[in-house]
Amino acid sequence: MEANTRKPGHLPAAFLTPGSSSFLDFLGEHSPELLPGNRALPAVKGAVELPHGTTIVAAVFDSGVVLAGDRRATMGNVIAQRDIEKVFPADEYSAVGIAGTAGLAVEMVKLFQLELEHYEKIEGATLSLEGKANRLSTMIRGNLAMAMQGLAVVPLFAGYDTDRAKGRIFSYDVTGGRTEEVNFASTGSGSVFARGSLKKLHRSGQTERQTVTAVIQALYDAADDDSATGGPDLTRQIFPIVTVITEDGFRRLDESEVAAIARSVLDGRLEHPDGPQAEVL
Repeated sequence: MEANTRKPGHLPAAFLTPGSSSFLDFLGEHSPELLPGNRALPAVKGAVELPHGTTIVAAVFDSGVVLAGDRRATMGNVIAQRDIEKVFPADEYSAVGIAGTAGLAVEMVKLFQLELEHYEKIEGATLSLEGKANRLSTMIRGNLAMAMQGLAVVPLFAGYDTDRAKGRIFSYDVTGGRTEEVNFASTGSGSVFARGSLKKLHRSGQTERQTVTAVIQALYDAADDDSATGGPDLTRQIFPIVTVITEDGFRRLDESEVAAIARSVLDGRLEHPDGPQAEVL
């Protein structure tokens, strides 16, 4: 980006020229080499192990949506981090949970937050939830070259749609393909087990507390069968990150609140190791 040589100390002309409300478009036009997808990867020989985030789950309830993630990052067969944070607010009414290459995923979330904030400042209004989901889809597609080399990022996006007055969930594939999920969704290595758990535990008409409990049960089931997913760690006091988004906005549950629910789930598992049993019919 060229400096403003006419008025030293002033902003470059690029910042003073009307253009797109997308920060990614602005960056792509003036400094495309800074976009994560445009970076040249160093040549390496053999497989490279990098920290990966694992399981993210989401479920809707009458007043909104719950988005939660476990705290483990793995690097091959090694636990790389026990208390990584994988769920972040995107803006006041939405949040994103990350699975995949941890470093790239966190960077993508920060860029996504900036993209939404930039749009709001330029347009004087927030994007619709559908629009936010589409912006995230574009960002994932921009990472396709890295994904094809094993550096994939697969987030789960959830938010409260103020126009429709309900919580909504969007999942993605590595190419940026977007799918709106019904009732609940999961992504990451333990997603199969978490989804199976939510199939049995999620009900329409559940309260926020019941939905949070069902989501923690799902993360427990994922950790029970997937070595890359971490369950509640009572000895280290590490519990899942649980967020709730309603018409009042984004809220991250206090650790003490999540710990109390996690302990009740663990107490129940002492009597029923496989968890609550659903009715056959």
